[in-house]
Amino acid sequence: MNKMTHTDRTSPASPVSPAEKPDAAIAMLDASGTVVGWTEAAQQLVGYAAGEVVGRPADGVLAPPVDAPASSTFAEQCRGQGDWSGTVPVRHRDGHTLRMTLRVSMLRGQDADTRWLVFVTDIGTLSSGAADGPVRDSLLSHSPIGIAVFDRKLRCTWVNDAKERQDGTPRDRRIGSGLADWLPSFEAGALEVVMRQVLESGRTMIHEYRAWPPAVRRREHAFSVLFFCLQGADGLPVGVCSMTVDVTGNRRSRERLAILSEASTHVGSTLDVMRTGQELADLAVPLLADHVLVDLVESVPLGLEPSVGTVTPSGRTPLLRRAGLATIDPNVPRQPFVREQVIHAHPASSFAAALRTGRSHLEPVLDTGAGPWVDDDPARAQKVRDHGIHSLMVVPIRARHSVLGLALFARSAEPTPFQEDDLLLAEELVTRAALCLENALQYTRERTAALTLQRDLLPHRVRGGDAVEVASRYVPADMEHGVGGDWFDVIELSGARVALVVGDVVGHGINAAATMGRLRTAVRTLADLDLPPHELLAHLDDTVRRLGEEDADSGGHVPAVVGATCLYAVYDPVTLRCTMARAGHPPPAIIDAQDRVTFPDMPAGAPLGLGLGLVAFESVELEIPEGSVLAFYTDGVVETRDDDLDVGMHRLGAALSGPNQSLEDMCSAVIDTLPAQTHSDDVTLLLARTRALPATRVVSWELPNDPTAVRTARRMVGDQISAWGMEHLSATVELIVSELVTNAIRYGGAPIHLRLIQHKVLTCEVFDNSTSHPRSRQPLVLEENGRGLSLVAQLSRRWGSRSATGGKIVWAEQDLPADAVAA
Repeated sequence: MNKMTHTDRTSPASPVSPAEKPDAAIAMLDASGTVVGWTEAAQQLVGYAAGEVVGRPADGVLAPPVDAPASSTFAEQCRGQGDWSGTVPVRHRDGHTLRMTLRVSMLRGQDADTRWLVFVTDIGTLSSGAADGPVRDSLLSHSPIGIAVFDRKLRCTWVNDAKERQDGTPRDRRIGSGLADWLPSFEAGALEVVMRQVLESGRTMIHEYRAWPPAVRRREHAFSVLFFCLQGADGLPVGVCSMTVDVTGNRRSRERLAILSEASTHVGSTLDVMRTGQELADLAVPLLADHVLVDLVESVPLGLEPSVGTVTPSGRTPLLRRAGLATIDPNVPRQPFVREQVIHAHPASSFAAALRTGRSHLEPVLDTGAGPWVDDDPARAQKVRDHGIHSLMVVPIRARHSVLGLALFARSAEPTPFQEDDLLLAEELVTRAALCLENALQYTRERTAALTLQRDLLPHRVRGGDAVEVASRYVPADMEHGVGGDWFDVIELSGARVALVVGDVVGHGINAAATMGRLRTAVRTLADLDLPPHELLAHLDDTVRRLGEEDADSGGHVPAVVGATCLYAVYDPVTLRCTMARAGHPPPAIIDAQDRVTFPDMPAGAPLGLGLGLVAFESVELEIPEGSVLAFYTDGVVETRDDDLDVGMHRLGAALSGPNQSLEDMCSAVIDTLPAQTHSDDVTLLLARTRALPATRVVSWELPNDPTAVRTARRMVGDQISAWGMEHLSATVELIVSELVTNAIRYGGAPIHLRLIQHKVLTCEVFDNSTSHPRSRQPLVLEENGRGLSLVAQLSRRWGSRSATGGKIVWAEQDLPADAVAA
């Protein structure tokens, strides 16, 4: 007797509309070839009603006048073969000839009586969408068809041998009994309902169910049944004919396609290798297995692809890390089935063999009684036994020439062992997951490289010198969006000043990080020229556009730079003034000593590299009291998917306005107030608390535009150097001052100012009203002039010039002794 499944055992019966022109029909003949049963489909196909056919010889009704074998000869041929099929011409009632395929099956009843069932198909008008497709296709392909005929009381009267082979019920037991005598009550009841509908309506109907044939008890089969209503000479129903086809392959193919379709949408939704492993496990349970484990070679979650062969230099099997687990049993203990657990595969186990060879392992009946892995890990073996796991598949996760890990499929509640086609389906699922893992691995490698590059290019330790105290935070974007092109910098300038920079390159990934490094280098180079902020941004804009043009000409190997934003500010601790300009970047926040937060109104400027050269950058100068905090940030701090920019800036201001906060605490407060969802953009924050250089460390003089001013300047500088306790520097500094003041008098004009600044170094500055910047050159041997700046360059640690309001400043620096710097 069949053992029916307890889930999804039947599908609703589907009628075949009689209004549609049929392409197949049924007729039943007795042993002498007389028609004893007719169907409505046969009438529609050949034009004869039941009253015109039933009781008459079949050859007189169906056979054409020529090329037809005699009924007796045909009957003897069918009886000798049991079944017969072929292509013959059939005469329609109106006289035209149809090209038909006939299949004749012998039925047996009580006392060895026989009947013949004739299935006729018009091969000239086959409809691909016929509802009886599985049965019709089986008839055309000579596939086994189980046939049974029932009377009006639904008792079996005739059956063929193929039916017995399908469900294992002997003919003697079936003849004269109802369905409930050999089928479970649930299935028998469902089939009887369908057959009664066929008797009442005369329509052809389809029913599908699952069963366990006795020959393959371990394998569930799916059957499709086509029911015909047989009519007598009066046109009234005399019984029901059922034709059953094993459609297990078709059903499993549909299920296989459905599972693979699910895999295409549910596996690999992110670029996280661990999540991809979990998605594979979730998909396979319970569609394919009761328990699934996904273990990845330990290097994979770190973004490192395993070497070919996945065997360590010592010959040991590599460690695995659990990336996914799913089970139908909610009571399965978390150990040892726990995510991210490190797994040791026994060298003699099927797991290790799959890692070494890259080949799958199928164990339909799992033996947990003995074996190396059982002896090595008896606790795990006992858990496997406790949960009734009886069948196992191990499928390696392969990507190109490497094995990334393993997927384990197990069954416990499902009694059917895994078969070869289950393994093929598992391998297809794992192959699709492997492609997603490879993409995720490639992305992880690129993201790691981009993050490493970006962190290497960003300043490892920012210092503000005597001008500012600084603190910073950098949070890269999430896994989906990748590392961006944010950068910040703190650059010490001459005269104790400091430049504060923050910028953002459009885009994500390693190219954005590389572009960020190029721009940061360009800013540092331009900062050495001591350019005003608006001029620096103008030069940087040219640089970005040039880089974009060079990248566009590179043949597409490197994506072109498409734009960047930048904010550049210079703070002077002597004057307590800050000059800044921005290129499409958010304005800074200024927090005063009373914790009030303001965002200065300053020209926005156009983003860099967009070719908007007509839009000039503008600098603004602000007075910043000592102890104020300047907050520079990228748009990732204030922009989110759900909130407006104003909301983000208000949130930033609230986080910065807390009383008595250190800069580190302020940075943490800002990061903690960001929305909980993962960041779609990098988050960069740079805070600078301003300092004032003590008046005792700055001395300035105004000099007349007269050669005698040189001697006066030397004397005043010597006195001040002695007052600071640096007499050993007097001669050198006096000589430098002589050359700088001489140049100011000779090439510049009044007013001339001289200033000494003692900070980390000793800076000597000379201001004049000329806007022409000096250039050092190598004079000829006999040339008397032109050696002043060369001498300054030799005597100082570095020197330069910068523009100033109403003229320029030429400066030179001297190293201070360690005790002076500490003071």
